Amino acid sequence: MSLTPAAAEALRHALATVVVVPVTPLSADGDPDWETYAALTGRLIDGGITVITPNGNTGEFYALSHAEARQAVETAAKASRGRDPRTELLAGVGHDIATAVEAARHAQDHGARMIMIHEPVHPYISAEGWVDYHAAIANAVPDLGVVLYLRTERITGAHIAGLADRAPNIVGVKYGVRDATKFAAVARDAGIDRFTWLAGGAELTAPAYWGCGAHGFTSGLANVSPGLALGMLDALRANDFGAAMKVWESVRRFEELRLADSSADNVSVVKEAMAQLGLCRADVRPPSRPLPANISGEIRGILREWDLA
Repeated sequence: MSLTPAAAEALRHALATVVVVPVTPLSADGDPDWETYAALTGRLIDGGITVITPNGNTGEFYALSHAEARQAVETAAKASRGRDPRTELLAGVGHDIATAVEAARHAQDHGARMIMIHEPVHPYISAEGWVDYHAAIANAVPDLGVVLYLRTERITGAHIAGLADRAPNIVGVKYGVRDATKFAAVARDAGIDRFTWLAGGAELTAPAYWGCGAHGFTSGLANVSPGLALGMLDALRANDFGAAMKVWESVRRFEELRLADSSADNVSVVKEAMAQLGLCRADVRPPSRPLPANISGEIRGILREWDLA
């Protein structure tokens, strides 16, 4: 059974929002704290977030075992029940093809209608092989909506268009290359209206990408403050770029801390802020690191500026 055109359109519409990757909180012994994970997921939904991505990079996907990744999906699914009926789970999948397909089917069994395929981390990737990899996963779950996650300029709009010809259940693209000019060209070469395009570089890229055709963006910041992320979304939807850029200015330093040193502290910065708010522990798994005291202190100041401390 394949995804119907009406179902595909509904999923594309649902994706045009703030898409949030919840962190995976850890207990003192280093194991995932699933009770807190559920509470944090519920907090996001109650705060107005309607698309949740268990097993995204901010959730430390590559530091989780396969069993833990499955539990993340199950916990998010359970936490979302009985809350906002608009809520969609966009489950992250990846690794080898068989593992990704198994994870996709598991997510579907637990109510997810969409998957996000992580960019392959294999050291030897051809553009043609990239297309084959995604086509194999998407075609194995033809009744699920599929979102591509792009973090490289090597994949062109023509590659994406060719892939979608082979896998018509592709409904969205999370474009993580931080270049608005490149994004504008790739989106138009692939089909600007064929997919929902998400600014994969979060709030700092969202205004520029919105002007080029993205209708949503991903956020790790929303784990700390759903209201800030949704405030930017509301401003962009109203074409009030002045208001959107005020949010941009407010979150700039926080996001710069996450981007520093090739995003080395991407997760650590978010978890430290959440720990200071009493939401979860700051612990991360290697290769992420605990933050030095000076960065923790700077985060404390940012939270005060946001009136959260």
